[in-house]
Amino acid sequence: MATLVIVVAGSFSTLPGILQNPLQEEFRWTRGTIGVATAVNMVLYGLTAPFAAALMDRFGIRRTVVAALATVAAGALLTTVMTAPWQFTLFWGFLVGLGTGSTAMAFGATVTHRWFATRRGLVTGILSSGSVFGQMVFLPALSWTTDRHDWRPALVGPALAAVAVVPLVLLVLRDHPADIGARPYGSSGFVAKPPPVRGVARRTLVVLRDSARTTPFWLLAALFAICGATTNGIMWTHFAPAAHDHGMAVTTASSLLALIGVFNVAGTIGSGWLTDRADPRRLLAVCFTLRGVLLMLLPLMMAATVTPAMTGFVVVFGLLDLATVPPVIALCRTFYGDDGAIVFGWVNAAHQVGAALAALLGGVARDAFGSYDPVWFVLGTACAGAALLALVVRTSSAAPDDGPAPSERRKAAVDRV
Repeated sequence: MATLVIVVAGSFSTLPGILQNPLQEEFRWTRGTIGVATAVNMVLYGLTAPFAAALMDRFGIRRTVVAALATVAAGALLTTVMTAPWQFTLFWGFLVGLGTGSTAMAFGATVTHRWFATRRGLVTGILSSGSVFGQMVFLPALSWTTDRHDWRPALVGPALAAVAVVPLVLLVLRDHPADIGARPYGSSGFVAKPPPVRGVARRTLVVLRDSARTTPFWLLAALFAICGATTNGIMWTHFAPAAHDHGMAVTTASSLLALIGVFNVAGTIGSGWLTDRADPRRLLAVCFTLRGVLLMLLPLMMAATVTPAMTGFVVVFGLLDLATVPPVIALCRTFYGDDGAIVFGWVNAAHQVGAALAALLGGVARDAFGSYDPVWFVLGTACAGAALLALVVRTSSAAPDDGPAPSERRKAAVDRV
């Protein structure tokens, strides 16, 4: 059930790239103007996640997810009647960003932590791949709908899918294994359901304060910000327009993005499997290095038709796209224990800030230079920096830079790393 929720929510992340040209043609908005709403959406997507994780501890997973799906559907439907940029920012940027952020990776991390005692890396990979699977399922149909009819029906489809999932969530989704008398997968004994944790906002901010006093938090946040810039920020927002600049039909470019989603599923699940068996920092370094090389080579592969080189790019980039998520979640869990899901929510907020900056500045750069080529080069270079940051985590201590010392549990976890 959790995977289905993530799949439906993931479908909304494909829409900015499809909407770029139709909104330009209908409203005469610049790509920079459109990028503002996309940036707000991505920032809220990230900032909502840690609070959503705490809300799930307070009110339960089911209630939080139902509210999130309703918010997403309302935002998407209201977007179809907008007439001004501020409305696009409010409806799409704020409401859809708020709703999808509550059903994002922190949701998957919470489900994994509660329902699984072993194989957590693999489960995290499967749940994370659900977002891209949603993109893969919906993207070709949404692109076809936009080309044949209008961009408004393309928004209505995912909104109705979100509404349709709500009754299933109410019937099937449970907050904890104890609700059905079961034990977490791989657990040797029954685990009682913890009591609701009050003070949601305060707890979320306290976890941020404590984790922000440790070096690993900032290293993980920095490399995940680069991850966001080089995936959601640029690829899902600007790949289709960039390919169109080289003469490729938007429908074809959208199909390539959907194909990236196909390989993304395999890459993320494979990354989760490797995270259970290998050093997650080295895995991150390899992923970022290869991604950087691909982005720098991308301008040479762009053409009006799908070439073998572009096919190779799609396959390899798809395998790498979300492969960074399982190792980062594993590191958050190792360093911060029971607070790991909330800490990952904050790290994921950095991911979305990076994505938002790339979405906004990518459009601005295209308006200024008439080409996306400088953007690919800059982001490829940033990936090299992220690979180095991943290796630096290995020699870092989670001791705070100032303030009180961390708990003995956290110290022990860091010593093991």
